[in-house]
Formats: sequence, structure tokens, C-alpha cells
Amino acid sequence: MKFGVSIFNTEYSIRIDELARGLEERGFESLWLPEHTHIPKSRKSPWPGGPHLPKEYWHTLDPFVSLATAAVVTTRLKLATGICLVVERDPITTAKEVASLDLLSQGRFLFGIGGGWNAEEMENHGTDFTKRWRVLRERILAMKEIWTKDEAEFHGQFVNFDPIWAYPKPVQKPHPPIILGVNTPNARQRVVEYCDGWLPIAARAGDLTAGVADLRDRAKRAGRDPNSLTVSVFSATPTEEALRQYQNSGAERAIFPLPSSGRDEILPILDRLAKLTQAFY
Repeated sequence: MKFGVSIFNTEYSIRIDELARGLEERGFESLWLPEHTHIPKSRKSPWPGGPHLPKEYWHTLDPFVSLATAAVVTTRLKLATGICLVVERDPITTAKEVASLDLLSQGRFLFGIGGGWNAEEMENHGTDFTKRWRVLRERILAMKEIWTKDEAEFHGQFVNFDPIWAYPKPVQKPHPPIILGVNTPNARQRVVEYCDGWLPIAARAGDLTAGVADLRDRAKRAGRDPNSLTVSVFSATPTEEALRQYQNSGAERAIFPLPSSGRDEILPILDRLAKLTQAFY
């Protein structure tokens, strides 16, 4: 298996460049960063993780700036959004950010995406919560056109532009892997339609073996190679038993959550996780 970590990197947590170096030195495969531009003070939307939203959600640094910083101090570590809120972003600008990061990192970017849960947050960006999945689909399809065509154009309900020139193009061809983070059967169908991987959250994935089998079956019926779709477990439980279960279910990557803490707390956690993963090499 491959192993990564995720963290809400903030102004009070370990510096992202130090974390990236520490991960690469310990043999981790990837670093995953989330995205929230802000959190509306109203707090009308319930957080799926419980009644009290942790403060790091509104202290999170921009993921693309942070991952570019991590790219500078590493050579092998994969750099991932986990997840990017595409429904809150302009697709032309985001396509350039993705391609730029992939170019500067020499093809190490993984584009983790999701639909989001905070209705007020995305509405501040002009996206209707009830239409977010349709918006997400069109923006991803439009970005694929930009990444793969010298003269890209797109005409949809939510994204519309005549032929444009937009560079750079990504190093990875046809584009960086697009990995969708959500847990439902509908999500797996979206993976098959316009993504390259599935990113279920461990605690909400249910029967992971059945979920992976469903993903593979949907891929076959759609004429896609089931083995071309990756499965990564987000917020993985850090025990050998859990990791074996993920592996046996068909997952190829486990991503451990880190607290938004300073180096004195984070570095010993990395040491413990690195020791745990040795059994899988």
C-alpha cells in the first residue's frame, strides 16, 4: 500500500515545508491538504463530523500555495488536495493553478475534489447548494478541455466559454489524476464518469469491500478498465488491523489524519506512523 497524511495546515500548525521534508524523509507517498476559503459565522450548515466545528476549518491556508511550498523542498512526495472545493472556484483559473503546480512539481500533483457540505460557504461564491454536483461535473469537464486542447471551449449550463488559449498544460497526461472524495453509490458513478479515483472517508465508507466491488462493476458497465480507478481511504485508522482490512478490500492508499499542531507534536506522530507502515513494505 501507499501511505499519506492529511492536515488542516494553519498559521499555528507545523510549517508545511518542514512537514513535507519530514514526510519524504520517512518514506511517505503523499501529502493531502483541504480547502475552505472561509466559514460563514451563521453556522447554519451542520458539520458532518459532529456538533462542534474545529477552528482550523476557518484558519486553513490556501492549498495550492501550500503545496507549491511543499514541492520546492521535496523531490518524490506527491502533492494532493484533499479535497479542493471546485464548486467554489472559477474553472479557468483553477485549471491554470492545477497545471502550474503539476509543472513546477514535475508531475507530482493529485487533484482530490469534492462537492462540499457547507451551503452558506458555497453560496458566498455564487453556487447553489442543491446544484453543486452539476456545477462540479461541468467545471471538471471544462478543465479537462483546457488541459488537453490547444484551443479549448466549453458550452454548458454553468460553464460557458468560446475557444481560448490557456497554458501551461500539465506534465501528467492527459492531466493529473482526479480523485473524488465522497462515499455514496452516486459518488462512485461520478468517479466512473469523469474521475480517476475514489476517496471514501474511512468512518463513513460502510462496507468498503462492497463499495470497491460496486465501483469496479460500474466501471465495467461503462466500458472503463476497473483497474484504472484508484481507491484511497481518507482519515484511515492507524492500526495494522485496519490497514490490512483496507488492503484486502482493494484500496491501494491509506491517508492518516494529523492534528493542526506544532512540530513538537507532529514529528513524533510521523515517527509512529512510519513504523506502523513498515509492515506493508
